[in-house]
Amino acid sequence: MTTFPWRASLRLAALAAASCAVTACTDVSFGSADTIRQAIRGGTEVHPTAASVAAEPYYQMQVNAPGGQAILLLAATQGDVQGWYGPDGQALFLRHGVIVRTVGLDANLDHATLDASDPFISGLQHVQGPVEYRRVLDWSPGYRYGVAAKARLEPKGAEDVEILGQAHRLLRYDERVSAEGAGFDVVNRYWVDPADGFIWKSRQHAAPGQTLELIQLRPYRETRT
Repeated sequence: MTTFPWRASLRLAALAAASCAVTACTDVSFGSADTIRQAIRGGTEVHPTAASVAAEPYYQMQVNAPGGQAILLLAATQGDVQGWYGPDGQALFLRHGVIVRTVGLDANLDHATLDASDPFISGLQHVQGPVEYRRVLDWSPGYRYGVAAKARLEPKGAEDVEILGQAHRLLRYDERVSAEGAGFDVVNRYWVDPADGFIWKSRQHAAPGQTLELIQLRPYRETRT
């Protein structure tokens, strides 16, 4: 079971990093990770509120795993990839809301290649029926590289999802990802804003035995229509 040694207290990061996190910076230096990490809040459980999130000048995302929870901060954006950082070297990298790399976990996704037909590129709000596509995944430990996976995404209708006391009417999509011979056959789930495809909440299997639930608390949103 994965465990997270999250720090229990919230400490402010350097002012420069905070300023870039809430302005229009689109290419935040990865060198800010050391200072941003110091502002992470986490533990066995975290209980963010609308007031506590608004009180801190950072883009924030809650991550829930079997061994603990944490609030991660956005420390870098490079192109369409976002880098969200935790303490002690943990990091998640998202592309269009999908985990494409993890660092510092018991089981890591080192790299994910998405083919051109991947529906996350144009936005899931456009998906009206089942679609199929492929991915190539690299996992560690064990140097399991070049794992070919089939993916099938299906819309499941609208659901109400509460985040920080506010109800969001979101579209749910279930994604089955399977890799023959790798013992990987999982279902990921995404809750999507019907207006622009933004993924407010998801439950994703980054690697075998590594399931993460992501909840956007103070999101950094890319405009897609």
